[in-house]
Amino acid sequence: MPVRNTLLRKILTSKRLRYTLGLMVLVFVLFNYLIMPAYVYHGGTLNVPPVVGLKVEQAMQVLDSVGLEPVQSDTRPDPKLPAGTVVAQNPQSDEVVKFGRRVYLSVSGGEVLVTVPPLRGRSARDAKFTLERTGLRLGKIDYATSEIYPENTIIEQSAQSGARVKKGTFVSVVISRGKVVQEIRVPELTGRSLAEAEKQLMQRGLKVGNITYQSSFELLPNTVVDQFPRSGDQVPAGQAVDLFVVKAGKPEDEIPSPKN
Repeated sequence: MPVRNTLLRKILTSKRLRYTLGLMVLVFVLFNYLIMPAYVYHGGTLNVPPVVGLKVEQAMQVLDSVGLEPVQSDTRPDPKLPAGTVVAQNPQSDEVVKFGRRVYLSVSGGEVLVTVPPLRGRSARDAKFTLERTGLRLGKIDYATSEIYPENTIIEQSAQSGARVKKGTFVSVVISRGKVVQEIRVPELTGRSLAEAEKQLMQRGLKVGNITYQSSFELLPNTVVDQFPRSGDQVPAGQAVDLFVVKAGKPEDEIPSPKN
């Protein structure tokens, strides 16, 4: 044991060993703090400029001018930014990156578009529901004589069937009045009771068409809330006017009361 301890002390106190250990530590420090960073950041670094909101062509020019490589990665619908505008970037603005780093751009495809359904031959009531299911809205209703389409059916629509338009677009229609020449102005029926609306139509030579009931917590039951054709429209004698009426029943019939 004494011999081994003496040998170990000699090895540890050896100048050559101390020199070797010191050299290893120096190499580690140089490699870790100088050589590796120089290799990783070779060519320099910079802050990524903000390009969201720019047209994709402008964004690419900005990135290219500072030594970065722009790449258009995808296109996505966006209701706020117009088509062709950058909506996202990766890396994001102000991130520190190497020169020549790729910057991926997501570009707006514009608002969501929907396909206009065919409305010719449908009634105004049917057209209203069809458009709303598609995300569109029924616009102005005009009337014209037609030798082809039956009375009270749509003969023209402002946006053609199959066209791609923005959600919420109004689609106006022209409804056939048949061959009848005599015209009657449709009275204002909204806000009236169903009985009073029927009386008003009868007095003017018109009639009640389809009645659609819907719930309301603000108006009395049997109150007319909408009509087609609308007030002031010129229609042929005997024209049926579709009514949308508040459903009978108290609000508590529609929404169950919470149990105690």
